[in-house]
Amino acid sequence: MALKKQHLSSNLEDQPFDQGSLADTTAVAIKRVLANQIAEAMKEQRLSHAAMARRMRASQSAVDHLLDPDSPSVSLLTLTRAAKALNKALFLQLF
Repeated sequence: MALKKQHLSSNLEDQPFDQGSLADTTAVAIKRVLANQIAEAMKEQRLSHAAMARRMRASQSAVDHLLDPDSPSVSLLTLTRAAKALNKALFLQLF
């Protein structure tokens, strides 16, 4: 029996994503942006991981986890502490 060739679209919107994988992909993308913004703010303020951890009252491994762009799990409390440690504000919005 011959297999039918399937048409593969190059349009992302045409790809068969379930809601779970789309949500996971979105979470990773948001985390990468946040990790980059936090790292840039730390660089601007010349903050080491140890100094950031002290400001956040967290461990250095928590800061490493926060800055890891491939680790999507981070709590709102950790993000809020990071923002406060950098004299920044964290805003979340649903739309």
